[in-house]
Parts: sequence; structure tokens; C-alpha cells
Amino acid sequence: MIHLGQLNTLEILRETPPGLFLGDDEGNEILLPNKYVPTSFEIGDKLSVFAYLDSHERPVTTTLKPYMKVNEFGLLRVTALSDFGAFLDWGLEKDLFVPFKEQARDMIEGKWYVVYCYLDEETNRLVGSSKTNKFLSNEELTVERFDEVDLMVSRFTDLGVEMIINQQHKGLVYQDEIFKELKLGEKLKGVVKKVREDNKIDLSLQHIGYKNIEPSAQIVLDALERNGGSLPLHDKSDPEAIKKRLNMSKKSFKKAIGSLYKQKQIVIKSDGIELK
Repeated sequence: MIHLGQLNTLEILRETPPGLFLGDDEGNEILLPNKYVPTSFEIGDKLSVFAYLDSHERPVTTTLKPYMKVNEFGLLRVTALSDFGAFLDWGLEKDLFVPFKEQARDMIEGKWYVVYCYLDEETNRLVGSSKTNKFLSNEELTVERFDEVDLMVSRFTDLGVEMIINQQHKGLVYQDEIFKELKLGEKLKGVVKKVREDNKIDLSLQHIGYKNIEPSAQIVLDALERNGGSLPLHDKSDPEAIKKRLNMSKKSFKKAIGSLYKQKQIVIKSDGIELK
């Protein structure tokens, strides 16, 4: 099957005046226009091409690589406006259309927007939407605490920066944990810091090796979360109090809180420790 909005590896079947006809293993054929035909080729060669609809709504392919594919999010610039919507440059000859009903707010020519590309089942056209939340879901999570994830900056809020996680979920990096300038649509790596009971996800941009955290530090973290984010223990606490509470030696406890403090996960106070 030839998939619109995706890269397809297809076989060159024959050469015609309009270009090459390519085919898949199921007998489907599609045109590669002359402007994209490689300088040298042989019938039977395989080509990696992107399939979409041309300006006449005909299925065609191109060797150009779009900035995003179907069912993906990307940052695109508006090139033109019409009575029906906006056209965004996504690296192909034909721009990606975003109808008015799919605009979170009225788009402005020359501005950049995070959009989602999807196949409209009614028209069989590839279209875009800046109403990104309806294409994200945290109901069934595919990530868990300490996972390293791919992020895209989607929105700036008073609390922090909302992120698209692995092109599937949404999460937040709190303002006081951001130590560099972030740009809309920027892609970066992050870590799932916490999954809340309502499946809201707290993220961290600090690559602090969560998965490799030493066992004693993990025990302290778990105890902090069970106790509402604080513990009446510190580096001057009685060894027996530490052992009774955490079942570890004072030496291990001091090492654990030292590690967590360096990783900016806790605050050490005179009367105990707290999650940051």
C-alpha cells in the first residue's frame, strides 16, 4: 500500500512523458514527476519518495523531504492566507493547508506555529491543525518516571513551558527549572520527573541520570513522596532515627542526600529535607 504523508520505498515500473511510474508490492502505482526523476536510474530500482496530493489533488510522489510527516508535530511558517484558511511551508512544492476550523487562533502570514499533520478521512487530503491538544492524550501513558523522552516546545505559560512528549503526550517543565532560553518548536531531550495521579507529567531538562540513581537516593526520594515531600531528617540527625525511618546507615543517608542536593532534587534545611 502507498501511504500518503509518509516516505515510501517503491520500485520504478516504467518511464513515461510525465515522469516515472512507481509501484508497491500490491500492484499500486503512483507518478514521480519529471522534475524529481534522478539523473540516472534503471527500471526495477527502488526509490524512497514522499507521497502526497499535488495542486490538482492527484496522488504524486517527490524526492523532497518534508519538515514533518503525517501524524507528526512540527514548527511551520505561514506563507499565505486565503478565504478558507492558511498555507504553511513544509518543505514541499505544495504548502500544507490549515483550515480556519483547525486554527487555535487566527494565523498571521509570516508567523510560525506548532501544527499537527493528519489525513482528513472525508477529503483524503493532508491538512494541518494548530489545535494540538486534541491530538495528544495522557489517558494511557507510554512513558514512566525516569524515562528519557523526546520533547518539543509547544506553549509558554505562567507556570512553565508545555512540551509535546514523544509526539504522543503532553507535559510541563516548571519555570524555576528552566536554565536556558527555549524557543517555540524546539526539539530536545528530557526526563520524566514525575507522573501525577491524574496522569499529568512533570518534566526535567536536566540530564541527571535518573535511571542510574543510586539505590539509597531512590529510597530517600520514595520516602519523601510518601511523606508529602518532606522528612524531618538531615545530616545532623541521630543515626538511629535515620535507620528507623529509612532502614539505612547515616553514612548512606548523607551520601544519598548529597547526591540529590547536587542534582537539585531536594532542599536541605536545618530541620529536615524537602523535595525541590
